Amino acid sequence: MNLAAGFAHISLLQLCAVAAVALFASVVGGVAGYGTGALMPLVLVPLIGAEPVVPIIAISALFTNSSRVAAFLRYADFRRAAIVLAAAVPTCVLGAYGYTLLTGRGAAIVIGTMLILSVPLRRYAKHREFTVGDGGLALGSLGYGVVVGGTAGSGVILLSLLMAAGLEGAAVIATDAAISIVIGIVKISVFGLAGVITAQVVAFALLIGFVALPGAFLAKAFVERMPVHVHTAVLDVVVICGGLFLIAGAFR
Repeated sequence: MNLAAGFAHISLLQLCAVAAVALFASVVGGVAGYGTGALMPLVLVPLIGAEPVVPIIAISALFTNSSRVAAFLRYADFRRAAIVLAAAVPTCVLGAYGYTLLTGRGAAIVIGTMLILSVPLRRYAKHREFTVGDGGLALGSLGYGVVVGGTAGSGVILLSLLMAAGLEGAAVIATDAAISIVIGIVKISVFGLAGVITAQVVAFALLIGFVALPGAFLAKAFVERMPVHVHTAVLDVVVICGGLFLIAGAFR
């Protein structure tokens, strides 16, 4: 596989733009737990089109999420990660193989609306000392697996699930990253069998992945100095913005 051919017709300035967005998105993702999959398509789609974006982000996410786990390892909740993965992996395979059902305008509006509503509902549930149990987390993960299998930027769904399950602050970031590594491997395996892992996909994924590696450790410096309630507020804003973007995208 000739990786240099993957950058054919791409200028040095355009590659620098991709690298800059990758580093910024990595820091944002390390603080908010979400953002890389939503930000990278903004620079990738105009350059190479939409088709290779999902496999590119799936591969590059192995780098960003591995560095995030290394930075936040002691905060990870591996028990809840196992619950999510047990439910999400089978449906992720289906989603990666043929994401069709939830790509319509109506589905985007429903998902976006539920994400926005999840913030006040989660705050109300916390006030009433109610959280999503293991069964609710597993049920929500079934739907998350379908969506994450064939889209980029759907990490906000996992973020809201983990917060509803009672995780806060750095625990959300670490557990999200641990789950995302396994999900990424599943997606890449399916994409590889389907023959969509081209030289262009690998070249851009490696560029994004290596540039983004320091981002998690920069983000850790912010997170560890940030009060939990402030970090939770940041995550809530991210969830709401993710929902708004989904709804806005449905009307494009």
